[in-house]
Amino acid sequence: MKRAMMYRTGLLGGALVGTFALTMATRAGYESAQYKVIESDGRLEVREYPDLMLVTTDSRMDSQGRDGSFMRLFQYISGANEGEQKIAMTTPVFMEGEVGKSDVSMGFVMPMEVAAEGVPEPKDKDVKIRKREGGRFAVIRFSGRLDSRVVSEQEAKLREWMQLRGLEGESTTEAAGYDPPFTPRPLRRNEVLIRLIATSTTEAES
Repeated sequence: MKRAMMYRTGLLGGALVGTFALTMATRAGYESAQYKVIESDGRLEVREYPDLMLVTTDSRMDSQGRDGSFMRLFQYISGANEGEQKIAMTTPVFMEGEVGKSDVSMGFVMPMEVAAEGVPEPKDKDVKIRKREGGRFAVIRFSGRLDSRVVSEQEAKLREWMQLRGLEGESTTEAAGYDPPFTPRPLRRNEVLIRLIATSTTEAES
């Protein structure tokens, strides 16, 4: 019995290691939006982002886009655009609004090469191209679910950290998810981002 228990424990451990490795490999296979870390404190950071080109869609949905939002964007990068261009998937998927509760804007980041050459126009009228202005953001990173309750809790922690450092941010937030839905919750990378309001101090540091 002891040997059987050890065997099952070994299998479970191997499965967990394999799942972790698969998750890391899948995430590493995508181009990710670039940023520069200005300050780091564990799960909390201040980052500098460049301008990013996004393909977006607005809809009332839950955190997984189950009204079709994700699929509209996926169809766009699969060729539902002028020129029927295939565009590589990137990370993260940005979401603005109350995730899971209200109208949310979901956005895929365009690869740098596509952004430089010109983003093709969507065929779907509900899909739009827009520029996400660069700037400094306070960010908190976490695993698990990405829903309105968790986002609200993480936002509160982030704003408390910002207050301790004298950082002033906008009232709105963004959420970002880096992994596909099948990724086990403990291995998921999620973030809440708050755009910082520039002050004379931060401008002098730039």
